Amino acid sequence: MANYIRAIVRPAAGIAADLRRHGSATVHEAIGRLGAMRREIKPIARGMKVCGPAFTVRCPAGDNLTLLKAIREAEKGDVLVVDFGRLPEAGPFGELAALECHLKGLGGLVTTGSVRDSAEIIALGFPVFSAAISIVGTAKESLGQINHPVATGEVIVRPGDLVLGDDDGVVVVPRELAEEAGRKAAARQAKEAAVMERLRAGESLFDIYGYQKTLDRRGWTEE
Repeated sequence: MANYIRAIVRPAAGIAADLRRHGSATVHEAIGRLGAMRREIKPIARGMKVCGPAFTVRCPAGDNLTLLKAIREAEKGDVLVVDFGRLPEAGPFGELAALECHLKGLGGLVTTGSVRDSAEIIALGFPVFSAAISIVGTAKESLGQINHPVATGEVIVRPGDLVLGDDDGVVVVPRELAEEAGRKAAARQAKEAAVMERLRAGESLFDIYGYQKTLDRRGWTEE
């Protein structure tokens, strides 16, 4: 099995741009509550947003050699999705790597591991979503994999799947659902806008969605 699979299928650029207009929670709901990464994978600074095709990386715990190769190979707009294994104290991504990513126009980094040089990365403006921050360095000796499916944040991510992250978290949209996800997210957003207007007019969410029927069906009682 090759360590690096060069050819991957990416959704059309316009599909990613369309999906980027929506929030991660909206898209997660719109595609049937699929693809949500674990809650601890969050942006290292509020306001960061990422949306683009996954360029997947699997690194041995405590070793970032394969990540550095992936940064060299990834294309503009790609989001590095990195499985660093179970060594949260290692910080395999820092200011120098972030600068190279930024200069290449990569879309961002999403990782199960830690990062360091967080202040410098934030100042650079490169979107990074990680499970933690740690100053501990890493080795550069072991072989990993690039563009194989990875399990990141308890979600299977394939190369070319769309990755959307914001302040609320990260959602992975299977590439074959990407275009449909944009349409469904737009429809959900429009529906919620109509609900907001009814709330401003004085109605209640409980009444708008008819939740009393659910309570009655479950045997709700009152005195």
